[in-house]
Amino acid sequence: MQQNTFFRNAFMIAAFLFTGLFHSAIQSQTVTTEQENAVQELIKDFDNAETPGGVIWVMRDGKVIFEKSFGMANLTHNIPFTTSTPTNIGSTSKQFTALAIALLEEKGLLSVNDDIRKYIPELPDLGDTVRIRHLLSHTSGYREYLNSLMMSGRQLGDPIRLEEIILLVQHQPELQNKPGETHNYNNTGYALLAMTIERVTGEEFPDWMRQNIFLPLGMTHTQVRRNPTEIIPGSAQGYRLTEDDSYEEVMDIYASRGAGGIYTTLPDLEKWIRNFQNPVVGNPALIEKLQTSFYLNNGDTLKYGYGLTVREMNGLKMVGHGGADIAHRSMLVMFPEVKGAVITQSNNSSFQDMIAKKTAEIFFADVMDIEEKEEEAAETNPDEFVYDMEKFDDLAGRYALEVAPDFVLEFFRDGNKIMSQATGQPAFEIFPSTDSTFYLKVVEASITFHRNEAGNVEQLTLHQNGHHKANKIHEPAWKPTAEDIKMYVGKYFSSELEAFYSIALNEDGDLILQHRRINDLPLKAESEDEFTATFPLPNLKFVRNEQNEVIGFEAASGRSTGIVFEKQ
Repeated sequence: MQQNTFFRNAFMIAAFLFTGLFHSAIQSQTVTTEQENAVQELIKDFDNAETPGGVIWVMRDGKVIFEKSFGMANLTHNIPFTTSTPTNIGSTSKQFTALAIALLEEKGLLSVNDDIRKYIPELPDLGDTVRIRHLLSHTSGYREYLNSLMMSGRQLGDPIRLEEIILLVQHQPELQNKPGETHNYNNTGYALLAMTIERVTGEEFPDWMRQNIFLPLGMTHTQVRRNPTEIIPGSAQGYRLTEDDSYEEVMDIYASRGAGGIYTTLPDLEKWIRNFQNPVVGNPALIEKLQTSFYLNNGDTLKYGYGLTVREMNGLKMVGHGGADIAHRSMLVMFPEVKGAVITQSNNSSFQDMIAKKTAEIFFADVMDIEEKEEEAAETNPDEFVYDMEKFDDLAGRYALEVAPDFVLEFFRDGNKIMSQATGQPAFEIFPSTDSTFYLKVVEASITFHRNEAGNVEQLTLHQNGHHKANKIHEPAWKPTAEDIKMYVGKYFSSELEAFYSIALNEDGDLILQHRRINDLPLKAESEDEFTATFPLPNLKFVRNEQNEVIGFEAASGRSTGIVFEKQ
């Protein structure tokens, strides 16, 4: 990664190095030089005086064996990251909210089987009972408030009032799924859980959390940020990289309490992890409940418990959660069988969650069942494989996931780069490891292209949290006629989001989606009356009346689906 560099006088550099740019506070004798070098390789792009940085921390057998800070906490004031820098942990906060619910249930103040409308009666009756456990497990059927607000034209940095989350649910005409039927990761549910805690206890969520969880655990440098304007002394400022390869400051998401919004430090998170090993807040049975997966209505086991993912990694049980605010990145994973854990935190939006997993593999390799995969081996030494870029033309194209046909992966060449773009997401460079396998650096994911007996590529597998088949999309058999296009053009309004979009033609005569706060989004025909665009409105399907006239469209954006826009 190329970074702009700035002049630093000798005094600043000396002071910077002294305060710990390359700080490694704890180096157990069990940590080898090879392991240290492997970690350094993971963070090399973030380990300098011009780059937002972060921290890495490792526990094994109940002992902290490695911790390291790197890069900058604040670029304006030249403040380096340290292991005690308070940092926004984003959705890693959800496990704290879930513990609060479990504690209140243990005291008999609520039950996870309670109807959420018992505590927030202004929520609408949408036909099926949404219970607290549905909010905890992301199976409520409520729309996700961030995706919904972005579809309305709002930006992530815009102020959001907590009341708006309830208003969004009140405007929702029906649930997206029956409660308990489908897992759909959802910040709305955890925001409502925080409101429930306030109504049950009569205290503000940040205050109750501090008095009943943080302080009893000795987490004196941990707090729920009430809003992005509240001062967190010594905290890391969030940054993201701009198109001209420089960093800009980014505020936190508003109204994130419950779903996110916690600032904390490594020493405090260590106390949190030790509470899982030897409970001070709660008891062993309650701590075990937090790590127990919920079930769907059909009996299938979710890989999700109380604000924690529950799964295996290379043969070891792994419990944890990641987090991403607009710029901050967080990952906390625990390995109960070996009393181990890995934490990564960063104030750099380019920091990758795969670094935590790679760190775990570095320090727990001897107790893990690590399969040597061709693409993973090539990723470790990418320079050893030389790829003829012209060969990629056989692989390029668009592929639809079998489990989610609306989710399309597009692959193309951009000069001497190979790019991948998923529905509703920006394009990212991918890197060859063999003639048929490629990997991403921004996330832990890889792609394997498959040739059929005729030698043609018609299918691929996306390796990301499992193995997902995708089939090549050929030019659609259906194309809109001139009459279709004429009917599509117009202005559309969603009463649910209170938002307008226009569909128009650009200079080339192609359909585009327009909003006054969003850049024009080109529309691409997929099948009859169905089009894809990019975030914040990646999927839309036109609706016709009995006279075959276009009267509106249904929009979907990841976690918010079925939103109706009526033609005006």
